[in-house]
Amino acid sequence: MESRAFDPGFIDDLARRLHAAMPERLRALQEDVHGNFKAVLQSALGRLDLVTREEFDVRNEMLKTLYTRVEELEQRIAELEGRPPQSPPAG
Repeated sequence: MESRAFDPGFIDDLARRLHAAMPERLRALQEDVHGNFKAVLQSALGRLDLVTREEFDVRNEMLKTLYTRVEELEQRIAELEGRPPQSPPAG
């Protein structure tokens, strides 16, 4: 699974939100604080092994297809071996 970088706009927006939540007297350090928030967020989020929602959905559909195929093959094997097929697990 390949790691993806976050959208810089997302990180900027999150850093701005954190900055806005700070008390007014600390906002005087705006540039420094904003830069630090951004650097910390980029570093922390960059270490996570995340995928895009689109990639997650594609892989989820592939997995569903594979589970269905495995169930079909298990049933076919049971038929060929002459034993009753097992009912699939709930879930």
